[in-house]
Amino acid sequence: MRAPEKKRGRKIAASAVSAWLNPLVRLEAQADGTIAACFDDYSVGLGKFSAGAVDRAQALRTGLPLSSFSDHGSATDKEIDLLVHRLARRGLLEYRLAHSHHEKYQVVIEPQLPDYWPRTTKPNDTETIALSRFAYLRRRGNEMVLESPRAGALFRICDPRIASTLAALSTPRKISWLRRQDGFPGAELLTLLLDCEILFKVDAASDDLRAAEGDDNLVMWDFHDLLFHARSTEGRQSNPLGGLYPFAGVISPLPAVRPHWPGKKIDLDAFSTAAAAPNSPFTQLLQERHSTRDFDDAQPITLAELSQFLNRTARVQSNWTSKPDFDDHGPDIEYTTRRYPSGGSSYELELYLAVAQCEGLARGFYHYDAGGHALVAIETRPHELEAMLSTAAFAMGASAAPPILITIAARFGRVSWKYASIAHSLILKDAGVLIQTFYLMATDMGLGGCAIGTSNIDLFAKMTGIEFHVEGPVGQFALGRGSKLEGSE
Repeated sequence: MRAPEKKRGRKIAASAVSAWLNPLVRLEAQADGTIAACFDDYSVGLGKFSAGAVDRAQALRTGLPLSSFSDHGSATDKEIDLLVHRLARRGLLEYRLAHSHHEKYQVVIEPQLPDYWPRTTKPNDTETIALSRFAYLRRRGNEMVLESPRAGALFRICDPRIASTLAALSTPRKISWLRRQDGFPGAELLTLLLDCEILFKVDAASDDLRAAEGDDNLVMWDFHDLLFHARSTEGRQSNPLGGLYPFAGVISPLPAVRPHWPGKKIDLDAFSTAAAAPNSPFTQLLQERHSTRDFDDAQPITLAELSQFLNRTARVQSNWTSKPDFDDHGPDIEYTTRRYPSGGSSYELELYLAVAQCEGLARGFYHYDAGGHALVAIETRPHELEAMLSTAAFAMGASAAPPILITIAARFGRVSWKYASIAHSLILKDAGVLIQTFYLMATDMGLGGCAIGTSNIDLFAKMTGIEFHVEGPVGQFALGRGSKLEGSE
C-alpha cells in the first residue's frame, strides 16, 4: 500500500518592502549636480549625486525595492542607499509591503521617528508572540491605521485580514500556529511589527504579559498615559504640531471670557475696593510677571545668578521616609521637600540645562543635582545641543536661541508606582507649578523667562541615553537677562 502523503501547508509568497517618495515631494536636479527635495515652498538639499543615481532615484515615485540596492553593491547602489537614507531621516519617504511589486499592498508604513528603517528577519516558527498592550487600531479618514506610542512607524492597513491576525494575537500564539491560519499575512509583516514593538516575543512559561513586555519602568505605564506622552509632543510622531490654527474658517474661535451664567450676580468689586490695601511684594510679582523672548547678549546671565535661581526654586530642602498609605509593613519610601508643591510629595521632576551663553559656565548640556546643588556636565554631540536650542527659539518665535534652556524632565515611575490612571496628569500639573515658580523667581531677580509649549522627547533620549519611557521632557523654560527692547505678555 502507498503511504499517505504528508499534508503540506499553503505556500505564502514572500513579501517585499519598497521605498516610495512622499506624494507631496518631488526630486529636482540642480545645476551644480546636487539633488533637492522640494515640497510646498520649501526645498531641502540632499547632496551631490551622479547622473545615473539621479535617474534611478526617479523610481522612488513608483517604488524602489529595498533589496535592489545596498551600501555593499555597485557605486550607483551605494549612492541610492545614501540618498534614500537621507530622505528617510527627513521624513520624506514611506514604505510599502506587498507579495509582489504588482500586487495590492498589505500595509503602507509611515515612519514616526526620523531614523526609522524597515528591518525584516526570518522568524523562528517555535517562538511565541503577542500583541502589545500599547497597540491600537483606529480609523483615520477613510483608512485604518495600526499604531503604538512605542513604535517607530505606524501601519496603514490595506488588507482587512490583517485585523483578524491581530485579534488572534491578543492571546499569545506560536508563529507556526499563525502560518496554518487562513489569511496569514506573511512572516515579513510579523517581523516588521516585532521590530516596532507592536508585537513582542513571549516566554511560553510566562503568565504575566504586562511584565513580559518590557522593563519595570514600562510595566508602570498605563496605555493612555504613554500614548498621551508620545503624541502630545515632538520626537515620536509625524502629525502636524503647534499653532497651525487647524479649525480657522471652520469653527468660530471661543471668546476670551466665558459668557455669563444666568442668575443673580454678586458683585465683588465693592468688597475689593473697601478692603483695598497696598500691594504686597507677592502681588507685585504676579502683576509684573511676563514672558521674555528676546535676551541681552551683551549682558548674559552669570553663573552666580543661575546658582541663586536654582537654589531658590528647585533645591532639595530636606529628606524623609514613610511607609505607603494604609500599609505599615510596606517598603520605606524616600521623600524630599522642595520650594514648590508636588502631587504626593513625589518630586519626580529633574532639570537639564542647555547652556548657550552664561558668564562663568561653558556652553554645553548639564543636569542639575537638586540634592547636592551642583551642575553635572553631560557629553552630547554639538549638533544635538544646537538642535535643542534652535527648536526652542522657533517655538518661542524668537530671533535667537535663549541663553539657557531648562528642560523639565520627569522620572515617570516615581509617580506611576503609586498612582493608577492619573499619573501623567499629576506630572503635568507638577510641571505647571514649577514653571510658574520659575516665572516668579525670574521676575523677582530681574531676569527674563518664557515657558515653551513643546519639546522633542526623542532628541532628549539621544542626548541623555535614557529611554523615553524611563525619563523624558514634560516642559521647557527659557532663562536669561531680558533685552531692554523686548516685548511682554
